Amino acid sequence: MKYMGSKAKYAKQLLVAIGENCNLPDYENWVEPFVGGAHMIAEVANMVRLGNDINPYLIRMFKAIQNGWEPSDHYSEEAYLLARGNAKLILNPSLNEAAEIGFIGIGCSYSGKWFGGYARGNANNGRPRNYAKESKNNLLRQKPFIQDVVFSEGHYENMCIPKSPSIIYCDPPYACTTKYDFEKRFESGKFWNWCYEMSQKGHKVFVSEYQAPKDWRCIWEKVVNSSLEQDTGNKKATERLFTRY
Repeated sequence: MKYMGSKAKYAKQLLVAIGENCNLPDYENWVEPFVGGAHMIAEVANMVRLGNDINPYLIRMFKAIQNGWEPSDHYSEEAYLLARGNAKLILNPSLNEAAEIGFIGIGCSYSGKWFGGYARGNANNGRPRNYAKESKNNLLRQKPFIQDVVFSEGHYENMCIPKSPSIIYCDPPYACTTKYDFEKRFESGKFWNWCYEMSQKGHKVFVSEYQAPKDWRCIWEKVVNSSLEQDTGNKKATERLFTRY
């Protein structure tokens, strides 16, 4: 299942670039403060994997999937609108209630943007696409690869980072792009200071972004179609991966 800004198509390439810029066996833990659709963390093997996100519904969806829950094959637009309302009204949803809201909010939305509009359209054969079933099938294919991930929810600064040197891979809301609903107040400068602090503690930090401060070097880049650009719609953008010199 793709989340807005998903790295599904090139997660393997990113992991290769990371492996070429550090000795992965030296690190016991793989940490993602912005786990999103969990496509990067699903590619990692032989490490303790910790995945965090500020969207509680997304995290609870992954936890419910780990526990055997499955979403429905179909959600109507009425169900979509109800879930969108419930995301703001339900104070203490059960795990499965929150999971369903999380699934609908992403898997049934245009471009995987959190409640960014009910996805509709036809397949190449002219028949209506079932976005919910496509998302469900993708999520279930992903399940075996995230089964032992330790998921947590909350702000990246509050994530419990292991004291032992870890790989920290960050895919934050990009500066000067469309914002995620849960990240309206995201401060890019403050984030880069946090990355510097993590690096000073002995962690190896990698960041996916378009640009980075001068003391960070680009180790991978790729021109991709992006729907994240502000006021410009879908356009070409250069995804980059940075680490400190």
